[in-house]
Amino acid sequence: MLTVDYDRLDLRPGMTVLDLGCGEGRHAFEAYRRGAHVVAVDWGQHEVETTKRWLGAIAGAAEAPARARYEVVRGDLTALPFPDSSIDRVIASEVLEHIPDDVAAFSEIARVLRPGGRVAVTVPRYGPERICWALSDAYHANEGGHIRIYRGDVLRTRLAAAGLAPGQSHHAHALHAPYWWLKCAVGVESDAAPVRAYHRLLVWDLMQRPRATRWAERVLDPVLGKSLVVYADKPAEPARAAGSAGATWSERDAAAR
Repeated sequence: MLTVDYDRLDLRPGMTVLDLGCGEGRHAFEAYRRGAHVVAVDWGQHEVETTKRWLGAIAGAAEAPARARYEVVRGDLTALPFPDSSIDRVIASEVLEHIPDDVAAFSEIARVLRPGGRVAVTVPRYGPERICWALSDAYHANEGGHIRIYRGDVLRTRLAAAGLAPGQSHHAHALHAPYWWLKCAVGVESDAAPVRAYHRLLVWDLMQRPRATRWAERVLDPVLGKSLVVYADKPAEPARAAGSAGATWSERDAAAR
């Protein structure tokens, strides 16, 4: 289940893509299949191991172009272990709402992104998320849980303050908002029959992609979409000697030494 639109991200084969807070790798997998050099980062050891295992399975099944590459790194989003201006595209999906010092995280994204590069940031949308918080403290008030709800204008302001230029935006996953409201209403750990039934619907939709639910979600996303996605660019610098857009961060770092 992808939140980021890869066409709007303008992801092309050979680009270096940094997937921040990769979780279990959903966005990293798609970028790898599209021929990118993927660098997936997460603080959780389990998430790092799972993402690495699945990327290896994709490689073993030859589901990615031969020249595509991947790395999986355990790292802190407020102190990224990559050189300045070394990444072509950044994805930060559903992670910034977990980070106490989000200003530092935005600054790091801007630092590692090359001039002319683009980032896709996704966060829970204010309206649907506020309902979840009102229904259940257990939904967010736990270790590693959500510590803030972003309004769209605040997210754009954070990006601009880091030196990035916010552009297009959209919403995603409208069908998931009522599911989380239901879970929050009956208890986030509850396995009640209505929760199980809704979950089966979401799994069916994910696997079958029927036209009816795809159409319904496109219509409902502007109103109920659970996620807000904003794309932002790092302003290009005047032309000067530099590595190619497709070079990896490690290759650029070596060339600069």
